[in-house]
Amino acid sequence: MSEPSPLSPPDSALLRLLGMLEGQGYRFVTPTPLTHARVNGRPGNEEARDLRDVFGWSRPFREALLPAGMLALLEEGGVLGREGGLCRSRVRVSALEGVLFLHSAYPTTGADAVFFGPDTYRFAAAISAELRARAAPVRRAVDVGCGAGPGGIVVARACPEAEVAMVDINDAALRLARINAAFAGAARARAVNSNLLTGVAGEFDLIVANPPYLVDPAKRAYRHGGGDLGAGLSLAILDSALERLSPGGTLVLYTGAAVVKGEDPFRSAAAARLAGRGEEWSYREMDPDVFGEELEAEAYREADRIAAVVLTVNRRK
Repeated sequence: MSEPSPLSPPDSALLRLLGMLEGQGYRFVTPTPLTHARVNGRPGNEEARDLRDVFGWSRPFREALLPAGMLALLEEGGVLGREGGLCRSRVRVSALEGVLFLHSAYPTTGADAVFFGPDTYRFAAAISAELRARAAPVRRAVDVGCGAGPGGIVVARACPEAEVAMVDINDAALRLARINAAFAGAARARAVNSNLLTGVAGEFDLIVANPPYLVDPAKRAYRHGGGDLGAGLSLAILDSALERLSPGGTLVLYTGAAVVKGEDPFRSAAAARLAGRGEEWSYREMDPDVFGEELEAEAYREADRIAAVVLTVNRRK
């Protein structure tokens, strides 16, 4: 894989924005969209009063609220909106493992929105746990459907000698992943437009993925997993990864699984694909109940719950 390309002037502006926010001691943990809506709906939260309100809670703000130069960086980066005499940042900034990440502002209604939230933190934790347990070095890794790049960046920071590809079909996501990698000092992580693994060559010692897993009527890329219960993309990633893992390589797939009448159809489908291949694999629930509000949708009329799960597959040497 080639070295990352230099950032464009607008991207460099957003990189400097992250540096300014870090210098201000900014930190924010992004909650679920439902929690975000509830907190923003409280009286008194209509307008931003500090940097967390601007870049975390995505509230409109007055120009004078920001430190000198920060507004210009938003404008130069192409992410400054104006409405009714107030401004709004089109990006949010969240902290993960002590590093700031750019991602899409709330609400994430756009077709090219770049998601970051509680799933991201669980995904990063699953990767870190695998890296701690792994004895063999990681020389080549890929984050499939990378979004803002947290998975690939976690790998790149833990394995600084590894070549890390962050792949996605969403150019808006790849832009933010590129900036986030530069800010995190992940010098050997690069963003690549690729549908699954079709745009990158060779085998990988580590493949990580946190695909969308819900059934979204609007079929927004960051939410819609495809299939009857949202598992289509997760299974496609499993199929692709099984063909591209190096001997001794590992897949860490963090996703959601709808449990229907006590049974997990995603686990059953994954087990059927893995049967007879000889790979070692494990499957566990990280959280038994996420996105409970989705159970009101027609697609989940028979589901008991949606669980956050981790499928780990190890190819034998």
